[in-house]
Amino acid sequence: MSQDRLVIRGGRALSGTIVPSGNKNAALPILAACLLTDEEVVLENVPDILDVHVMLALLDDLGVSIRDEGPNSLALRADRVRTTHLDPDLCRRLRASLLLAGPLLARCGQVELPLAGGDFIGRRRVDTHLLAFRGLGAECVVERSYNLRHSGLRGAEIFLDEASVTATENALMAAVIATGRTVILNAASEPHVQDLARFLVELGAQIDGIGTNRMVVDGVDRLHGGRFRIGPDHIEIASFIGLGAITGSDLTITDVRAEDLRMINLTFERLGIRVEYEGDTLRVPPDQDLRVIADEGDAIPKVDDGIWPAFPADLTSIAVAVATQTHGTVMIFEKMFENRLFFVDKLVAMGARIVVCDPHRVVISGPAQLYGERLESPDIRAGMAMLIASLAAKGVSEIGNVGQIDRGYERIDERLQAVGADIERVRE
Repeated sequence: MSQDRLVIRGGRALSGTIVPSGNKNAALPILAACLLTDEEVVLENVPDILDVHVMLALLDDLGVSIRDEGPNSLALRADRVRTTHLDPDLCRRLRASLLLAGPLLARCGQVELPLAGGDFIGRRRVDTHLLAFRGLGAECVVERSYNLRHSGLRGAEIFLDEASVTATENALMAAVIATGRTVILNAASEPHVQDLARFLVELGAQIDGIGTNRMVVDGVDRLHGGRFRIGPDHIEIASFIGLGAITGSDLTITDVRAEDLRMINLTFERLGIRVEYEGDTLRVPPDQDLRVIADEGDAIPKVDDGIWPAFPADLTSIAVAVATQTHGTVMIFEKMFENRLFFVDKLVAMGARIVVCDPHRVVISGPAQLYGERLESPDIRAGMAMLIASLAAKGVSEIGNVGQIDRGYERIDERLQAVGADIERVRE
């Protein structure tokens, strides 16, 4: 992982147009799903980020041929899968390596999956994945790795014990070529889950209920090849909205799906942020008067996350950075991951007024004058939150361990330079 540093001179307004990358959390399962067919698949709008590079390395190790088709476009063909044992070193670098279990199990009848890595934002259980696989008829043995096998996957009614995104995706990928009908209840329905389902339909899968928590899959004998464009990353779009608002910038963001941003916009409005839509283009107007909107009775409001369509957990770090520059007091309640908010001491060192109540809750009073600091990025979203705060701060900030940000945000320094940010990458 890159140990580069970003040097940021903050306190200046930005102006210009940003094109969002393809959705990271859609690209990873879609790349994994290419294992389900022996025909060529062409993917467009693939984000050029570290997590995608690791997934491609895993697919290459399995025997998938991969060819560049131009900027952010790839052609993949899994006509010869030479192993069902995944590389432990690569799996330790990518939590989403779990997504290879479903397609390998369905395609090859077995898979040996090492323990996966990823962000240290809290415990992320795999029990729901195993529940789904067992429901479809697989045997699952868990020791220092996950050993899965079956003698024929069969459709079933599966009630997931939590609306896990990756477990829903694994269940979908295993079910599309299983025998008979599978009904997935309490399914996750995030935009990236919907994108995966649309991709599988493009390849010949039969899936009803896309975008709901009840998905019906009628298994088919085989999937064929196809071409698919990955949708825009709503988490990245929201990150740029927050950045634009607290730096007083005039930013235009293109290729936006407004339906993916409904709850995000409602939540940001409670922090005083307003945006303007024109078709699939969104504008963050400059010099906004950011004020927390109190709850009825002038009560201190709460911003909390939850399963879709609630406010996404991946944006709680961004909401914290925004709240430091908003007039008023707000509680941020991170319900899903117990380590997500552990980065706030970095913002406090910059001058933010934040009280940590417990691992899940912080109270923020703003606006506070932020000052440049030397920082380290602990995970993707915390790194982006610190970058946003640094661009709003007075003076110079340095953010180390930039590889964490690079895992989820494509060429972030170059794209922000293009809209006027004073940011420099120092190669280590």
